[in-house]
Amino acid sequence: MALTGSLAFVWLDARQQREYRRLLAVGDEAVERGQTLEAIEAFSGALTLKPDSMIARLMRGDTYRQRGEFSSAVRDLTEAATLDPSAPRPLELRGDAHAALGQFESAASDYERSLRLDDRAPRVVYKLGLAHYRNGNVPAAIEALRRAVSLDEGLAQAHYLLGLCLRGARPREEAERALLRAVELEPTLAAAREELVALYAASGRQRQAIEQLEALSALEPSRPERLVSVGLAYARLGRQDAAILTLGRAAERHPDSSIVYTALGRVWLETAESGDDRVALNKAIEALAPVADRPDATSEALTFYGRALLHSGNNALAERVLRRASEQFPVEPSAFTYLAIAARRLGHTDAAEEAEARHAALVGE
Repeated sequence: MALTGSLAFVWLDARQQREYRRLLAVGDEAVERGQTLEAIEAFSGALTLKPDSMIARLMRGDTYRQRGEFSSAVRDLTEAATLDPSAPRPLELRGDAHAALGQFESAASDYERSLRLDDRAPRVVYKLGLAHYRNGNVPAAIEALRRAVSLDEGLAQAHYLLGLCLRGARPREEAERALLRAVELEPTLAAAREELVALYAASGRQRQAIEQLEALSALEPSRPERLVSVGLAYARLGRQDAAILTLGRAAERHPDSSIVYTALGRVWLETAESGDDRVALNKAIEALAPVADRPDATSEALTFYGRALLHSGNNALAERVLRRASEQFPVEPSAFTYLAIAARRLGHTDAAEEAEARHAALVGE
């Protein structure tokens, strides 16, 4: 009888082990298919069979995290960390869940505990730097990110975030190097290129800024604002032909884009105003008129159109357009200046004084 009982116990234990492993495999396959609810059911079944299983608790906690149920994820991952205090993975994933909840201080604490168990995990060091950055602790973030890139020089995101942290420091060479390394490692990292544009523009290096803007427009051809930025950067350099060529290409790609035609009209208008060029003025009016006719025309577009009309001598229409510009939120401040000019030309002294007063109130004396 004792032998029979022992055999029955062994058989039941083996059967339970098989079912436990089967449920883990079912859950894992469900996660790969994106069926997270089915995965959680399978992992819960495995935990019913083995309540002290760290692996099942870890897998269910990570699945909760992927589903966006972060509080449940923290609960399971805390239990997994308790079941196996030597395992760094539950602490890392709990840090991810805390970060998703916006609890960045707790996330940083989890990553630090994970790194005490495995101090050569560059991915976790990067996450620690990110948690510090989001918690507002930039010096700690810089320290962690420098460590991350020393462990794995190929972490493009770590280089990018390091550049982001260093952008306010002087001199800016280290920030520039970090951002350039980020785009070298990951050429499609648009955020790093945008930071380089801002850095170059702030230091007056427009040519380098244009190079990054052109790269961004090539990476994201569906976004008209990318080509607009390139065109306006050329205009700031005084290269009107290149600006008009770039914006003309943008208009061909995005014929319904208001921002493209607003920028194109702006460049033609500035060309006309700088040299009293009637051809350029007509081009500006041609580009801006359809945009201004739209009910959702921006104050900026209306102001440029009003300026063009003033330059052409059509003061009555200019006043009407500029009045619309002054009433469209967010208001372009210069709309009031040009409205006052149009009103004075028409003898509308009260309207001119009112526009001047509103401009002074908006931007200060």
